[in-house]
Amino acid sequence: MKPKILVVDDEAPIRNMLAFSLNRAEMDVDVAADGDQALARLDGAPRPDLIVLDWMMPGLDGLQLTRTLRGRDDLCDIPIILLTARGNERDRSQGLDSGADDYVVKPFSTRELISRVRAVLRRARPSAPAPNGESPEAGPAAETVDETRIRVGELVIDLESRRALAGDRPLSMGPTEYRLLRLFMRHPGRAWSRGQLLTELWGDDRAVEERTVDVHIRRLRKALEPTGHAGYVQTVRGHGYRFSDVV
Repeated sequence: MKPKILVVDDEAPIRNMLAFSLNRAEMDVDVAADGDQALARLDGAPRPDLIVLDWMMPGLDGLQLTRTLRGRDDLCDIPIILLTARGNERDRSQGLDSGADDYVVKPFSTRELISRVRAVLRRARPSAPAPNGESPEAGPAAETVDETRIRVGELVIDLESRRALAGDRPLSMGPTEYRLLRLFMRHPGRAWSRGQLLTELWGDDRAVEERTVDVHIRRLRKALEPTGHAGYVQTVRGHGYRFSDVV
């Protein structure tokens, strides 16, 4: 099936150009002219597989819409690519911190955007059970409840519904944070470098920088905070991160 893409941009020429290019790339495209219209589309139509979203829009802008979607249990796992002319490091960090999965600076080529869309869609798919065939380092073992669930302490990953839970309480997080948590919970106690996490989650996408890992670690901790599990994501000084229920 063709992936479903929602394009949100207040400038009709850009919106139409993106829709035309994504359609030519064999994607099923819907469009919205602003954030409010996008929410109406999301509430009244089949969920898209990805949203391409302009940052600078009147009314509900791209950053506000991203935060709104990340706060909704029914929409929080849709990948989002932000488009913006604001390309300095502070703006890029702000965009990623809002919950976006990627960030494309204007002007850009449609070929670059299509490559980014395909890369994010690939990353949103379930990954193989074990990275690179490696075994986890010594540490608390992940408990496989059945073929569809992984448990570490009170945290559970439901592989069929692609949800993370603390006990029976669903946790609200974006798709990248879900995949990061899933990787951690499959290998509790293992110390990961930022480079290793980049390879496992983003593959060969050279446009993603190591500091992106830190952004998603912060977002994962924030998602785990309400249930008191943020401390499971531990910093390994001089190396990277590990995940353990032994705090």
